[in-house]
Amino acid sequence: MIATLTGLNKAFESRVRLGIMSVLMVNDTADFATLKRLLDLTDGNLSSHARALEDAGYIACEKRFVGRRPNTMYRATLKGREAFKEHLAALEEFVNEQK
Repeated sequence: MIATLTGLNKAFESRVRLGIMSVLMVNDTADFATLKRLLDLTDGNLSSHARALEDAGYIACEKRFVGRRPNTMYRATLKGREAFKEHLAALEEFVNEQK
């Protein structure tokens, strides 16, 4: 059992980071407001977790203006997609071993 748990990625242990990556795995992009609404987060909570994923190279952030309003878009990077798939595979393996 211990060997399986080592395949889990600590970056995705948080419910928020797991949620951000889950949304970005099934959508090409998602903006700040959408992630905030879907995951029921505060601005600060989303910002700090998104920054951690961005610092790890798992997501990319693009800031722009739509009209006069700021708009922050996120997308999963190739590195992030691969790391998340590996995390899910390790989690699935762990669950299957418990049956």
